[in-house]
Amino acid sequence: MHRKSLFATYSAYPYIKFDEKMGTGGDSFMRWKLRMDEMWESLNIIEQLIDNIPEGDYAVKMKGVIKLPEGEFYQRVETARGEFGVYIVSDGKKNPYRVKFRSPGFSNLFAINHIAKGWKIADLVAIMATFDLVIPDIDR
Repeated sequence: MHRKSLFATYSAYPYIKFDEKMGTGGDSFMRWKLRMDEMWESLNIIEQLIDNIPEGDYAVKMKGVIKLPEGEFYQRVETARGEFGVYIVSDGKKNPYRVKFRSPGFSNLFAINHIAKGWKIADLVAIMATFDLVIPDIDR
Protein backbone atom coordinates (compact mmCIF):
# COMPACT_ATOMS: atom_id res chain seq x y z
CA MET A 1 0.00 0.00 0.00
CA HIS A 2 1.38 3.41 -0.93
CA ARG A 3 0.72 6.20 1.52
CA LYS A 4 1.41 9.86 1.09
CA SER A 5 3.45 11.58 3.74
CA LEU A 6 2.23 14.63 5.59
CA PHE A 7 5.67 16.17 5.24
CA ALA A 8 6.54 17.76 1.93
CA THR A 9 9.50 19.61 3.38
CA TYR A 10 12.21 19.01 5.96
CA SER A 11 10.29 20.72 8.73
CA ALA A 12 7.34 18.83 10.17
CA TYR A 13 6.64 21.34 12.96
CA PRO A 14 3.29 22.51 11.51
CA TYR A 15 1.98 18.93 11.69
CA ILE A 16 2.98 18.12 15.25
CA LYS A 17 1.24 18.94 18.50
CA PHE A 18 3.69 19.44 21.36
CA ASP A 19 4.07 21.41 24.55
CA GLU A 20 7.09 23.61 25.06
CA LYS A 21 8.69 22.70 28.36
CA MET A 22 9.86 25.55 30.56
CA GLY A 23 10.95 25.86 34.16
CA THR A 24 11.10 28.75 36.58
CA GLY A 25 13.39 27.58 39.38
CA GLY A 26 16.74 27.73 37.62
CA ASP A 27 18.48 25.38 40.05
CA SER A 28 19.99 22.00 39.20
CA PHE A 29 16.88 20.08 40.25
CA MET A 30 14.67 22.22 38.01
CA ARG A 31 17.02 21.72 35.04
CA TRP A 32 17.02 17.96 35.68
CA LYS A 33 13.21 17.87 35.92
CA LEU A 34 12.95 19.93 32.76
CA ARG A 35 15.23 17.47 30.94
CA MET A 36 12.99 14.56 32.04
CA ASP A 37 9.87 16.41 30.83
CA GLU A 38 11.58 17.11 27.50
CA MET A 39 12.34 13.41 27.05
CA TRP A 40 8.69 12.44 27.63
CA GLU A 41 7.61 15.13 25.18
CA SER A 42 10.13 13.81 22.63
CA LEU A 43 8.53 10.37 22.90
CA ASN A 44 5.14 11.98 22.29
CA ILE A 45 6.50 13.66 19.14
CA ILE A 46 8.07 10.42 17.89
CA GLU A 47 4.75 8.60 18.33
CA GLN A 48 3.04 11.26 16.20
CA LEU A 49 5.66 11.06 13.46
CA ILE A 50 6.40 7.35 13.26
CA ASP A 51 3.34 6.49 11.17
CA ASN A 52 4.02 9.30 8.71
CA ILE A 53 7.56 8.49 7.64
CA PRO A 54 7.60 8.96 3.86
CA GLU A 55 8.32 5.95 1.70
CA GLY A 56 11.43 5.88 -0.44
CA ASP A 57 15.17 5.86 -0.07
CA TYR A 58 16.52 6.85 3.32
CA ALA A 59 20.04 7.27 1.95
CA VAL A 60 21.14 8.40 -1.48
CA LYS A 61 24.52 7.65 -3.01
CA MET A 62 26.48 10.79 -3.78
CA LYS A 63 29.81 11.62 -5.29
CA GLY A 64 32.63 11.33 -2.77
CA VAL A 65 33.77 14.92 -3.26
CA ILE A 66 31.59 18.00 -3.26
CA LYS A 67 33.49 20.97 -4.64
CA LEU A 68 32.34 24.30 -3.26
CA PRO A 69 32.60 27.48 -5.25
CA GLU A 70 34.95 30.16 -3.98
CA GLY A 71 33.60 32.02 -0.97
CA GLU A 72 32.55 31.79 2.68
CA PHE A 73 29.69 29.58 3.82
CA TYR A 74 27.96 29.18 7.19
CA GLN A 75 25.21 26.70 7.90
CA ARG A 76 23.55 25.92 11.20
CA VAL A 77 21.25 23.19 12.40
CA GLU A 78 19.24 22.81 15.58
CA THR A 79 20.43 20.04 17.89
CA ALA A 80 19.26 18.77 21.26
CA ARG A 81 21.87 20.91 23.02
CA GLY A 82 21.56 24.06 20.94
CA GLU A 83 22.75 25.36 17.60
CA PHE A 84 25.51 23.50 15.74
CA GLY A 85 27.28 25.55 13.08
CA VAL A 86 29.68 24.81 10.24
CA TYR A 87 31.81 27.59 8.73
CA ILE A 88 33.70 26.90 5.48
CA VAL A 89 36.06 29.11 3.52
CA SER A 90 36.60 27.75 0.02
CA ASP A 91 39.10 28.83 -2.61
CA GLY A 92 37.19 26.84 -5.25
CA LYS A 93 39.58 23.89 -5.19
CA LYS A 94 38.91 20.28 -4.23
CA ASN A 95 39.54 20.82 -0.50
CA PRO A 96 38.24 23.83 1.43
CA TYR A 97 40.75 26.38 2.70
CA ARG A 98 39.24 26.35 6.22
CA VAL A 99 36.52 24.41 8.06
CA LYS A 100 35.33 25.34 11.55
CA PHE A 101 32.68 23.55 13.61
CA ARG A 102 30.85 25.42 16.36
CA SER A 103 29.27 23.03 18.82
CA PRO A 104 26.63 24.25 21.28
CA GLY A 105 28.42 22.75 24.30
CA PHE A 106 31.27 25.25 24.25
CA SER A 107 28.92 28.24 24.11
CA ASN A 108 26.72 26.80 26.85
CA LEU A 109 29.71 26.65 29.23
CA PHE A 110 29.69 30.43 29.57
CA ALA A 111 26.47 30.20 31.59
CA ILE A 112 28.29 28.35 34.38
CA ASN A 113 29.87 31.62 35.53
CA HIS A 114 26.43 33.07 36.18
CA ILE A 115 24.74 29.92 37.50
CA ALA A 116 27.53 28.77 39.87
CA LYS A 117 28.08 32.16 41.51
CA GLY A 118 27.69 31.78 45.27
CA TRP A 119 27.72 27.95 45.26
CA LYS A 120 30.49 25.65 46.47
CA ILE A 121 33.01 23.93 44.21
CA ALA A 122 31.41 20.56 45.06
CA ASP A 123 28.15 21.86 43.56
CA LEU A 124 29.81 22.27 40.17
CA VAL A 125 29.41 18.54 39.50
CA ALA A 126 25.62 18.76 39.75
CA ILE A 127 25.48 22.06 37.89
CA MET A 128 27.59 20.79 34.99
CA ALA A 129 25.63 17.52 34.84
CA THR A 130 22.45 19.49 34.14
CA PHE A 131 24.14 21.10 31.13
CA ASP A 132 24.32 17.67 29.49
CA LEU A 133 27.85 18.35 28.30
CA VAL A 134 29.83 16.18 25.91
CA ILE A 135 33.40 17.02 26.88
CA PRO A 136 35.14 15.98 23.61
CA ASP A 137 32.58 18.08 21.76
CA ILE A 138 33.67 21.18 23.69
CA ASP A 139 37.34 20.79 22.81
CA ARG A 140 37.14 21.29 19.04
